[in-house]
Amino acid sequence: MTGSGGVGYVHPNKTPFDSLGRRRTFPCMEPTSARLRSREAWARRLQAGQFRQLFELVPHTLFFAKDLEGRLMLANTAFAQRCGFKSEAEIVGLRDEDIFPPALAERYGDGDRRVIATGQPVLGIIELFPNVLGEPDWCETNKLPLHDRDGRVCGVCGTVRSYEGARAAIQPYLDLAPSADYLKEHYAERLDVGKLAKLSGMSVRQFERRFNQTFRMNPRTYLVRMRVAIAAELLRTTSRRATEIALEVGFYDHSDFSRQFRKIMGVAPTDYRKQRGTG
Repeated sequence: MTGSGGVGYVHPNKTPFDSLGRRRTFPCMEPTSARLRSREAWARRLQAGQFRQLFELVPHTLFFAKDLEGRLMLANTAFAQRCGFKSEAEIVGLRDEDIFPPALAERYGDGDRRVIATGQPVLGIIELFPNVLGEPDWCETNKLPLHDRDGRVCGVCGTVRSYEGARAAIQPYLDLAPSADYLKEHYAERLDVGKLAKLSGMSVRQFERRFNQTFRMNPRTYLVRMRVAIAAELLRTTSRRATEIALEVGFYDHSDFSRQFRKIMGVAPTDYRKQRGTG
């Protein structure tokens, strides 16, 4: 094992496994210190505040950031609207006491001050937060300290996620879990939409509609993508022939396998093995 300036080392007990239960292998990495310097140089070139745009895309999640005075400096649209405003611009500069009932504002402020004083995150806070109707709803809040370029705490940021919102977001996947699990176990078999619908307790028409809405693809495309992913892992980690792999994962024709593989992975199976294979 080397220090921070040596070649990167992956402890055998920490090595992640591939989808077939085998330990992954990694190419030699450049010295850790060099990689960190490269990362820092890249980060300095980034335009400030870009990552928070991601919170506009995360469903049922509110995001906020405050300065040391407790003034809101950043918020995603969902947070602003939950607080009764149209956009982030309308909420910037306001404090909790300007928005929430006194009891809630005091509780939120106590959590913020704890994070700022200790410089440590406070995660999994179960507390009340107004819902879309302005009524208190149980939510999970995570708060983290913000640091300036000199490493000093300069504020706090966090997320708020409603239990009801989280359940609503994951429920479609739970409804389809029996059929999705069946496909994972029987990916090489012929697609039987009727059986999948029955496993999920739906009619075929209802199942196909719900599957498309949830996974943004039909069951056949889902199955083909799964077969290609498993084939890619076998190409990368074994020396078996591509034709043999194609048959094992459920493709009945090598040309169809090659066509689907290229469509999804962007390269032919043989080229993928040359680029990613360990042998």
